[in-house]
Amino acid sequence: MAIFQDLSIFWAMLHVIFLFVMLFRSRYTKKKTILLAGVGMGVLMLLNGVGLVLFGIDTLSKLFLFTCSIPSFIFLYVMSADKRFRFLLTFCLADTTCLWIMAVTNLLDYYFGGGQYVLMFVSRLAAFPLIEYGIYRYFRKPYLELQDAVEKGWGVFAGMTMLYYLLLVVVVQFPTNIVNRPEDMPLCILVLLLMVFNYGTIFSALYGQLLLYRKQQSERIWQEQHLALEAQLENQQRIRRVKHDMKGHVATLSGLLAVGKMQEAARYLGAVETEIDMLSGQFCANPYINAVFVYYYQKFQELETECKLDIRIGDDKLPYMGLCQILSNGLENACDAIKELDADRREVSVQMRYSRDYLLIRIKNSCDRELNVEKGSLPVTGKEGNDHGFGLLTVKESAERLGGEMFCYTENGNFVLDVMVQKDFFEGGGVKWITWVT
Repeated sequence: MAIFQDLSIFWAMLHVIFLFVMLFRSRYTKKKTILLAGVGMGVLMLLNGVGLVLFGIDTLSKLFLFTCSIPSFIFLYVMSADKRFRFLLTFCLADTTCLWIMAVTNLLDYYFGGGQYVLMFVSRLAAFPLIEYGIYRYFRKPYLELQDAVEKGWGVFAGMTMLYYLLLVVVVQFPTNIVNRPEDMPLCILVLLLMVFNYGTIFSALYGQLLLYRKQQSERIWQEQHLALEAQLENQQRIRRVKHDMKGHVATLSGLLAVGKMQEAARYLGAVETEIDMLSGQFCANPYINAVFVYYYQKFQELETECKLDIRIGDDKLPYMGLCQILSNGLENACDAIKELDADRREVSVQMRYSRDYLLIRIKNSCDRELNVEKGSLPVTGKEGNDHGFGLLTVKESAERLGGEMFCYTENGNFVLDVMVQKDFFEGGGVKWITWVT
């Protein structure tokens, strides 16, 4: 009956790969990931199979950490897009789950199967697919979402998981297999039960982080929608004023046409059209990003600031929450700096355009000539002064979350904020652009 024991071990090793692949994010394509994982872990399983035949299960189980766990850790670490503690938590979670199932089925076979390994084989045959179904159905999506949402705090959870993995290996396998140490059975059972509650605590805390992240997302969306609604209401009022002024525009055009000044009339009509377009607030096809531009365009007008907007993005599926954070903080910085300047020096410009694999954003505004910021550094923050820095950390974090970078520096009396975002984070569409100069 030892054949059932050997088969159940290989079945478990195979499903360690399945569990890990469901929970980790590869740096390669799906097809390449499956190919590499199959080849690499297949070779590792083959070598462990040879070791099982040559040295037996008792010897191999003691060396399992070195013959399987550590080599697979190194191999999968190279493949993983997540590094450090996020990877460590995922790896230890998959390995510990498999070890837990193996230990429980081993005890079930000892107590109820007579040590013949038949119950062990059958229970493992059913347990691993059931666990994987539950993880894929209920756990995988929020876990991957957490990988994106939570930046810090993974080290504590990864350390706890690694310690439980080592504890389980020691309790179950050293100095011999647990079934050969009846006096240690109560300790082993308590450790197995404790692990269930421990992981429940870990993932309750992580789920709380996920709920908090979702709440923050909802609040940001609400704020952007509220901003868009306010901008629309303000635009309606401004459009009404334009309609009220249309009589004057018509009179002017009639006078120009009456004296045969066709070119002057055409230029005047173009200026009226541009004014109406600007008042309608159509700077960008994306409603959320457009709302940011409308809001700050009005603020710049109130500050009597020369504003140039060169927005070369269309109705693409953009990561608007991150971009709105970048634009809002960058434009708020510009407002704060411009307030401290004389009216004749107040200038701001915004550019958004595509360049190969990136969406580029540049916000440039006039600033205090004494302000000196080297490229790659962050300026001093202080609301009382005219220095920059308010929200630049948020801009930097938002850019990094979107796979990009942020740089800021001063040149020729201007403060320049450059942000680049990877186009992989959104679906590119037909590019339409509008350029405004006021």
